[in-house]
Amino acid sequence: MRSMKPAALIFDVDGTLAETEELHRKAFNAAFKEAGLNWIWDCSVYGELLRTTGGKERITVYANLIGEKAIDVPTLHRRKTEIYRKMVTSTSLELRPGVKRLIDIAYKQSIPMAIATTTTRSNVDALIAATLGGRVENWFMSVRCGEDVVHKKPHPEVYERVLHDLRVSAHQCWAFEDSRVGLEAALAAGMPTVVTPSLYTQTDDFSGATLMLSDLATPYSALIYRGHAQLHAVPSALIPLFGH
Repeated sequence: MRSMKPAALIFDVDGTLAETEELHRKAFNAAFKEAGLNWIWDCSVYGELLRTTGGKERITVYANLIGEKAIDVPTLHRRKTEIYRKMVTSTSLELRPGVKRLIDIAYKQSIPMAIATTTTRSNVDALIAATLGGRVENWFMSVRCGEDVVHKKPHPEVYERVLHDLRVSAHQCWAFEDSRVGLEAALAAGMPTVVTPSLYTQTDDFSGATLMLSDLATPYSALIYRGHAQLHAVPSALIPLFGH
């Protein structure tokens, strides 16, 4: 029996499309140094801060944690974003394995694609231009970012907005995430979700995910299903997208 194609594929950005979190961390530290702040976020600190979604929110959480009061969070975050965008355009950043192939297949099969992220639109634009080329709208029918929502992940609002834009039902779409926070948002929106853990999320709890893969180039004959080390077939809707 012929499998039904997904109504849409909806992607998170940082850690899912590309391993960008190290660039973000370095951009934060550069912005802190410029601002005269004696803040250094090492990998351990940044890993903990990633439990909070949104750059401004992370700055606020950290400032409160160390008792720093006189911080102009919007200005500091704006400068961090400028630095990050320059880093993206000046480095040889690549998409994670299998991402470009999946996007190409979906594009050729006329499967709508969208982005649901907590990062800023300017960050998304820079990443897509550097990796896929051209404008983000050339590839994705809906792009919803941190500035589009009141409640960031794990709240499902960003996914709900994308689903509304596309006029599709959640259960007919597939979300692609790399973190527990993102997975919770997608599940709360009612979407089956493929998780590809990234550099900072290897130890997250991904129970509830429909599929957990090391990356999107993983053959469907050797997958981890719902966190258990078992061989399992890809759900029929995704077989045309994942190859052999």
